[in-house]
Amino acid sequence: MAEGSFADATLRVFRGDKEGGAPADYQVPLVPGMVVLDALHWVQSHQAPDLAVRWNCKAGKCGSCSAEVNGRPRLTCKTRMDALPLNEPITIFPMKAFPVIKDLVTDVSWNFRVNQKIPPFQPRPDTVWKMDQRDVDRVQEFRKCIECFLCQDVCHVLRDHGKQEQFGGPRFFVRTASLEMHPLDGASRARLLKEELGIGLCNITKCCTEVCPEDIHITDNAIIPLKERVVDEFYDPLLMLVRKIRGAKKV
Repeated sequence: MAEGSFADATLRVFRGDKEGGAPADYQVPLVPGMVVLDALHWVQSHQAPDLAVRWNCKAGKCGSCSAEVNGRPRLTCKTRMDALPLNEPITIFPMKAFPVIKDLVTDVSWNFRVNQKIPPFQPRPDTVWKMDQRDVDRVQEFRKCIECFLCQDVCHVLRDHGKQEQFGGPRFFVRTASLEMHPLDGASRARLLKEELGIGLCNITKCCTEVCPEDIHITDNAIIPLKERVVDEFYDPLLMLVRKIRGAKKV
């Protein structure tokens, strides 16, 4: 046992690539304050130098070290070892919603392709560059996203049903909300939400909100208001009648 340690833990880590793989067990000496990422680094240093683990800041701000610890999507740098049951193996697997590259590293490039579909901020031609602080506060919450993609991983539409081609996922509803709710933005993304990002597939279980390390209220503050905008735009009978009379088209 290493100097300063007080117990051992068993890490059951997925080893493999896109062709397949299996978990392997590693005994790791614990020290006070250790997080799961520390334990993985110990495995790399002492037992499996070829273990692939993505990480960067180790401060819960880069979003790189996402994995599934005991079946729950988490940041390994913010998951303390002493908060987990140590009388049984701690399972560490790659995010299920994305293709495995190697071991705990997954291919998350699909997310960036979705991001390219979203029209950027478009100020109105007559914009007066002043904002009420309450409006600033409303969109500022969405800016806290660190793109760890844990919300994407836990979402059953992507995780269990593989609807990547029809569904943008919670992260990009948050991004869209940050634009749609910006008081100076003049674009409408309702059709995009309905037809390309598939917001109607979300059944607001709030699992994305539960795993967000930045405590963004994804469901209540982003997804539900966006759903309401889509309903108003495409399904409001009064608005549909007005459009029919005026011959206006949906934006």
